[in-house]
Amino acid sequence: MEFNYLVIEGNIGAGKTSLAQKIAEDTNSKLILEQFAENPFLPKFYKEPDRYAFPVELAFLADRYQQLKNDITPRDLFQTTTVSDYYFIKSLIFSKNTLKEDEYKLYKQLFNIIQQQLPLPDLYIYLHLNTDNLLRNIKKRGRDYEKEITAKYLSQIQDGYFEFIKSRKDITFIVLDMNEIDFIANPDDYLKVKKAIFDHEYNPGMNMVLL
Repeated sequence: MEFNYLVIEGNIGAGKTSLAQKIAEDTNSKLILEQFAENPFLPKFYKEPDRYAFPVELAFLADRYQQLKNDITPRDLFQTTTVSDYYFIKSLIFSKNTLKEDEYKLYKQLFNIIQQQLPLPDLYIYLHLNTDNLLRNIKKRGRDYEKEITAKYLSQIQDGYFEFIKSRKDITFIVLDMNEIDFIANPDDYLKVKKAIFDHEYNPGMNMVLL
């Protein structure tokens, strides 16, 4: 299968950036990576979430929109496929778990206005890992500002992703169970993932894929 716009998503520590990089390199695709490290409020948010939730989510909203608007729309003659390690809905999923009710209501109004200006992906790939494996990966990469992330928070984010996936029948989703897969260290595992993405045709809505 050929795609114009691929999204590879997942919870914190799911490996979405690593997979997006490998897929983009193998297919000579344009790569879009979220610039999360440039959000000045993120380290403060992990230490004082109640205080910094709204500014951190607004900063992400603005940055994600600007990046996707600039990078998806222009077509490259030599790179016809775009691979991104996040989708704009990420803003709404995370904000629902971090903002107070009145803040989230305002945030959602802004989100709904902005999202209409962005295209839908041809295929949305969700990498699913349980919270134990996510926490292991987070610890392994050793980012100081991620040390405060809890299993409860990861579970809430995961629930938000699945709620979104189940609610949208106009997007084609594949959910890949990555709990027994190490596509970075094992070339055979990576080949399984790549085949699941490119060698099958999927219907719109959620498609569960066993590797």
